[in-house]
Amino acid sequence: MTTTPAIESEKRVIVALDVESADEARSIIRELRAEAGAFKIGLQLFTAAGPEFVREVAAEHRVFLDLKFHDIPNTVAKAAIEAARLGVWMFNVHASGGSEMMLETVRSLHMACEQERLKRPLAIAVTVLTSSDTNTLHETGIERSAESQVLHLARLAAECGLDGVVSSPLEVSAVRRAVGNTGFLIVTPGVRPEFATKDDQKRVMTPRRAAAEGSNYLVIGRPIVRAENRLAALRRIYEEIEAAD
Repeated sequence: MTTTPAIESEKRVIVALDVESADEARSIIRELRAEAGAFKIGLQLFTAAGPEFVREVAAEHRVFLDLKFHDIPNTVAKAAIEAARLGVWMFNVHASGGSEMMLETVRSLHMACEQERLKRPLAIAVTVLTSSDTNTLHETGIERSAESQVLHLARLAAECGLDGVVSSPLEVSAVRRAVGNTGFLIVTPGVRPEFATKDDQKRVMTPRRAAAEGSNYLVIGRPIVRAENRLAALRRIYEEIEAAD
């Protein structure tokens, strides 16, 4: 089995707050706050509730700000600094933005956090979306397979000093071998417990297998958020993860 950073199994689930309103998100947080490892705020909720809601949640809980920054280097670097000012635990950029963008983000973020005495959030890079596959990449002019592109971008992110990557569970062990850094985080969406469906995800895996392959954090939304008993669903997922440890 691959070597991964030591992380408490009961804190490895990041609950995706992919909902329409701050009130709905607050309800989910109240239900799961004692056992969720973190909460993910993505494009839908961020657009609906804004940065002040991010600040509110981050004041009491770990927040993964999943906005997948992808723009010119200066713009992404400044957005990263604003994420740090909101107090988030982790945020992401698109690795396909290239090395100049990622290097400038790491440099500017480090400098701003030192100057303003902010806790530096983890900066991770998106490789290939779990809703994409090799055919999707070919449509956009990328001739590599999905796995080959993931590994290429993971190496690039590591070389640029990012803390980790977002990767499908199907590529976790390959990323771990390719990067060769046991402290490099792998955050895994596309995780579907045995009791859930795949929805629109194409490259998926169960929590048990993802954890065994070497994923550090599992991002899970619908199987928890849409469950009749959310806490029970989260606990069932923890049971799967613990079976892999």
